Amino acid sequence: MTINLKNLLNPNIKISKMGDFQELKQIEGLSISAVSADLYGNGRDDLSLFYFKDGARYAALYTKSKIISESIHWNLKVKNKSIKALLVNTKNANTFTGKKGFQGLKELSKSLSKHLTLKLAQAPGGVRDIIDPSEIIFASTGVIGDTFPTEKIKERIPYLIQNLKDNQNKYVWFKAASSILTTDTRPKLAFEECEIGSKKILISAIAKGSGMIAPKLGGDHATMLAFLFTDANIPSSILRGLLSKNINTTFNAITVDGDTSTNDSVMIFATSKVKNSKIYNVLDPKLKGFEKALHNVMLNLSKQIVTDGEGAKKFITINVIKARSMQVAKKIAFSVANSPLVKTAVAGEDPNYGRIIMAIGKSEESIVANNLTIKFGKFTVVENGQQIDNYNEKIVKEYMKWDAIEINIELNMGKSNFTVYTCDFTKDYIDINTDYRN
Repeated sequence: MTINLKNLLNPNIKISKMGDFQELKQIEGLSISAVSADLYGNGRDDLSLFYFKDGARYAALYTKSKIISESIHWNLKVKNKSIKALLVNTKNANTFTGKKGFQGLKELSKSLSKHLTLKLAQAPGGVRDIIDPSEIIFASTGVIGDTFPTEKIKERIPYLIQNLKDNQNKYVWFKAASSILTTDTRPKLAFEECEIGSKKILISAIAKGSGMIAPKLGGDHATMLAFLFTDANIPSSILRGLLSKNINTTFNAITVDGDTSTNDSVMIFATSKVKNSKIYNVLDPKLKGFEKALHNVMLNLSKQIVTDGEGAKKFITINVIKARSMQVAKKIAFSVANSPLVKTAVAGEDPNYGRIIMAIGKSEESIVANNLTIKFGKFTVVENGQQIDNYNEKIVKEYMKWDAIEINIELNMGKSNFTVYTCDFTKDYIDINTDYRN
């Protein structure tokens, strides 16, 4: 299998070599395919299929936007505890497409059902298992409002199924991760290994996201999509509980531009091929290692998304500590992270702490200004509510040249903390988004 380099769109970006990425391991029970439906008109891969021959338990968290894609509408109607396939397309968000967009998914699910059922029948031994359209779910990313390209996708389904790979080597994972990109400059991949009881468990995951990133994923911003795959035997209800438990400090702790997408989705699939001991609830002690590994994967992908923010040159970590509550710390951290003035100051390598003070204040949270301490990395610039006496801006400006910047805000009003990850705003962000549909 060869990598379709047309996936990597921007010739001005230095694309990392495949060897620079974490190598994902094969998840037994999963087959993957990625092809071009020519949705971009340039032959890049833009359609991917994740197929579970024996089914997979799954759970998902979706955007809290009041306008959501037809793909999410479809998925919310699927009540099965196990699914057989996930189809992902780029270029088109299938959002604000109404009945036609939803009808398109009906047609695609029927086509996938037909061809996957045929594949099973033609396999050695001829398995007589009819895959129902309700066992298929979708994810979409791209331009909002454009007519959903049902026919172009439908035409490629036989080829997509024909190219399914049971052996997920690094090329298969890289190709799949590249096929879901929009304005991204590089694929996002993460892997962790852990144990449940005495059984080794694998988690392999991919994601995309570069702009329109301020996920608000709940349970009942381009877009962020994340797909996590494991061979563990864990019920869907517990998978969902684990996602909900770990989403706040990972995907819900990042922002690029403060805009929440209509399509944000995080999904986890468990093939149950490892016969680990039975898990009874989300607090089961046997899950300790798995939950840690899951959190690591989610945080890894979250940071990769921020690092690849549209036009981003710097990765910013904002730590708000000693707040009255975690909610207060979170609100202030996001107020700073989403401030265009803060983000442009970092882009300009300017330690303008006045912009941080502004952003703290506009959060509308009650603070005691005289208690406030602000640090750029280890360098204190504000203490007890005022600039320190021996402040040396020259030294701090040197720190601002680093690729990764920490802004530490001490409220000194309690014991609660929260961390948000973001990036700077550069002229490239404007260029990318003024030219997004061209």
